[in-house]
Amino acid sequence: MFVTQCFLRRNLVSSWTVLRHPQQQQQHHPQPSYKTAFSLALRSAAASTSTTSAEGQEQFTAHDDHHNDDTTTTTTTTPKVKDLPATNYDMDDIVSLCKRRGIIFPSSEIYNGYAGFYDYGPLGSELKKNVKDAWWKCFVTQREDVVGLDSSIIHNPATWKSSGHVDGFSDPMVDCKETKLRYRADQLFYAPVKVGEGETEEVLGYVCVQEANDDDMVKAAKKQAKALLKDLNRSDKEVEIQPFAFKEVVEATEEEMKQIPSPGSGKPTLTMPRAFNLMFQTQVGALSDESSVAYLRPETAQGIFLNFKNVLTTSRQKIPFGIAQIGKAFRNEITPRNFIFRSREFEQMEVEYFIPPGDDVWPAFHEQWLADSKAFLLSLGLREDLLGWDVHKGDKLAHYAQACTDVTFKFPFGEQELMGIAARGNYDLTQHTEGSGKNLDYFDEETKEKYIPHCIEPSLGVDRLILALICSAYAEDEVGGEKRSLLKFSPKIAPIKVAVLPLLKNKEALVSVARQLFDQLRLRWNCQWDAAGAIGRRYRRADEVGTPFCITVDFDTIEKDNTVTVRDRDTTEQVRIPMDEVIPYLSKAIDGY
Repeated sequence: MFVTQCFLRRNLVSSWTVLRHPQQQQQHHPQPSYKTAFSLALRSAAASTSTTSAEGQEQFTAHDDHHNDDTTTTTTTTPKVKDLPATNYDMDDIVSLCKRRGIIFPSSEIYNGYAGFYDYGPLGSELKKNVKDAWWKCFVTQREDVVGLDSSIIHNPATWKSSGHVDGFSDPMVDCKETKLRYRADQLFYAPVKVGEGETEEVLGYVCVQEANDDDMVKAAKKQAKALLKDLNRSDKEVEIQPFAFKEVVEATEEEMKQIPSPGSGKPTLTMPRAFNLMFQTQVGALSDESSVAYLRPETAQGIFLNFKNVLTTSRQKIPFGIAQIGKAFRNEITPRNFIFRSREFEQMEVEYFIPPGDDVWPAFHEQWLADSKAFLLSLGLREDLLGWDVHKGDKLAHYAQACTDVTFKFPFGEQELMGIAARGNYDLTQHTEGSGKNLDYFDEETKEKYIPHCIEPSLGVDRLILALICSAYAEDEVGGEKRSLLKFSPKIAPIKVAVLPLLKNKEALVSVARQLFDQLRLRWNCQWDAAGAIGRRYRRADEVGTPFCITVDFDTIEKDNTVTVRDRDTTEQVRIPMDEVIPYLSKAIDGY
């Protein structure tokens, strides 16, 4: 995949050079079209992530001489495994698995938790690290035109005044006057309850539901409509309700708000929408007054813009180039929900890719980042059938943006934004130039032009990506009528890469050899030692946490041919491999080389 991406980037830079130096056009090969480039990237990513679903039965054969001199064959069977469509499992399944297997816990759970905050457990922290490492490797280490940065969480408060966050970083909010519950008005949907047609059409009232997938929203609306009909002494068997035409509560008129019921009270007790600033305030220094007010950063991008000149002068980069950062951000969400999808403390992976100005320049770079971003997501193991595009237009586009496209993902609670790729223009650098009084322009030595660079911003939330990866990897099977779950993580991000299993834990010769192999493997990867229980049971434990490979050390290993059994999680295939070939075999499967 990286070779393909390098090819695409090389052609893109060549195309930009042609734009800047038309007289050199004959010296360059024509750039492939965006559709061609995108197709190449997807084919490359798909080839690197294709897996085979486990079907049928697997058999484990081990030679066990601990009873007599005859060869004993031990067989375990693994049931058929099916990948689930997104609609066949819900968030309860995901949350339960994450808690049960130490992936994600509610924060401060012994104090009944704290809404909007989560802790990553032993497996979750390893998974998160692997995802961030893969992103950094793809977009920083393997590129010559992107460098890294790690800026502070708290910036000078003037930063947020210049960027517009102090005055404009807010969400519309409504309160329920009876229950005191608070809702984001753009995540609350209302619809009139209409019956009849034409001249007989009648509006009986309104329903109001929280954002969810379409089926759940319609189901909740029907329940409310049925209760409304009952209050009006009308039977749902006598009248046919028209399909619900949902709108965001922010679009409701004052007269409609007087009739829209609160999801909490079931009565029209909602306030009119009003702005709610999402930034967390804190105090810096010994005094607690207006001069000490600071903010926890609500995004990582501004730290990049503040350091644009520092990076430019120390890294010897020339435009086009990018600055990448992974870091924590904080937003005081009105209604954090859907597990780690929308939380108050989260982590972002962002690149600000600086380019020359010009309406003829940014589209090609924007399209290239769309292709590179989706190829990266597929390389991690996201299911392509769950991904989509959402192109921002009109009011959805930020006032400073030239374009913005979201990569969406079909979560169990509906299709939502996973990643955004925006052409931000030169808004941020211009604002900080004016706010700080410092010169943030760039002198192009080739064209002899001075300008404030524009930028492309691919922004990806770590936590949302983790949730999407878990949803993509989630699968189920049945054993003896009991439903069990497993995770089919890509080997490159799996929290545990290999489980080492001695056939018997009370045979020192087996345990000693298995331990030596385990110690060698964990010098390179996070591995697990499991010697308790039957082999089949140990396989199941490894499957549930997404371990792609299990290695069994048996009596053939120590007495016959010095080979081990390597079992693949997805295909359930088992192959015998000499001990000295195990690391090269796993290295190719996990690291790709």
